[in-house]
Amino acid sequence: MCDSLGSEIVADEAVAVAVEETLGNSHACSDSLKVSYCPALFVENKKWARDGDFLEPLLAVSDQEQRLMPDVEQSVYIDLESQTWIKEEPVPLVATETHSSTFFFCLRIGWRWIVIILGLALYGVLLLPGFVQVGYNYYCSKSVHRNIICGDNWRNRLDLYLPEKIDKPKPVVIFVPGGAWIIGHRAWGSLLGQQLAAHDIIVASLDYRNFPQGTAGDMISDVCTGITYVHNNIASFGGDPDKLFLIGQSAGAHLSTCALVWQALKESEEDGPVLPWKPSQFKAFMGISGGYNLPKLIDHFDQRGLYKSLFLRIMEGKDSLLHFSPEAVVLSSVFRQVATKLPPITLFHGTADYSIPCDASVTFAESLRSIGVDVNTHLYNDKTHTDLILQDPMRGNYEMLDDMLAVLHADNEDAKQNDATTTPCRRLVPLLLLNLARKISPF
Repeated sequence: MCDSLGSEIVADEAVAVAVEETLGNSHACSDSLKVSYCPALFVENKKWARDGDFLEPLLAVSDQEQRLMPDVEQSVYIDLESQTWIKEEPVPLVATETHSSTFFFCLRIGWRWIVIILGLALYGVLLLPGFVQVGYNYYCSKSVHRNIICGDNWRNRLDLYLPEKIDKPKPVVIFVPGGAWIIGHRAWGSLLGQQLAAHDIIVASLDYRNFPQGTAGDMISDVCTGITYVHNNIASFGGDPDKLFLIGQSAGAHLSTCALVWQALKESEEDGPVLPWKPSQFKAFMGISGGYNLPKLIDHFDQRGLYKSLFLRIMEGKDSLLHFSPEAVVLSSVFRQVATKLPPITLFHGTADYSIPCDASVTFAESLRSIGVDVNTHLYNDKTHTDLILQDPMRGNYEMLDDMLAVLHADNEDAKQNDATTTPCRRLVPLLLLNLARKISPF
């Protein structure tokens, strides 16, 4: 009944289970086999495989009967007679694998990531002419103040992009860049920062801890730290603390929205602590290609390569998904009473975004409207996740920049006239390379 190598156990009921070599020696074979950690399971010739430290089904156990995998981080028994799962209390998982299971697991994870990395490398090569020009200005321009310390954590840094001439206090944008909660960096805001600075706007691009240095709660804390620094110190750089705007892109849109809604709840507490900044102090918030309802997105992210096991670690576990979902927070009965604390909100999204579908912004806007928040949505036809933040800006003047300036200069007629006469952004990359990069982009 048991193969001594521990690679397969075949029962009369045609049930096969792949187990570790160590388990084959340390556990006696019986009608019930205990699996402390199994990289691949075969039940009724259907495959189950692990994803990270989780056991997840790849195929249904049976065409006639759908069976769910037991909860993760539990001992699992397989009754070979009844072909059913028997669960025990949670125990630590032991990660030992056979060479064959490791090989097939690497194929499952590795090929997808290899394709993504190769696509990203080629994408970067195609846009290299633009990156070189943006990078040159980033490192050499006197209007860019890099690596300003804004907190005690080593990632509490920000970059400031200043207009060439500061003759009066300027509007200030606090930008929170994206990066899938893993590769975010303040330099990702360089292109937007330089373009907004050309329109007399100061931009502060924030850094925050990435996973695994921190989880979502740490990232939001870092965002709040950066906001506090800008609020308290931007006047010394020529900024107007009464004209603050918050903008987030992708993961940055998620984190900055969480910071806003959580701070709004704190602001509503009668006996709460004195807050270093309040959401109501912002003139507006703008979210670019953000995700705001994590339970609805987790399966989509998993298919895109941000696997559930990894994503749940970033978000501090399954039970925290709603806690880190701004859409769920604003729909709570408690938040309805503090909705007036939020600033006007504008959401931007491309309809061809396959990293975070545009429905994420549409449904979030609907939720905000239902509680009386002033919200507008701009959907850009056939635009992808990277079109709005990279390809279009490198192409020159683009629609989203005009829509952002309309919000930033809504109460300043002189600035609107200057926007109309400002020299258009020049093209940084030939159209042929831009179009090729758009097709290759892994995002």
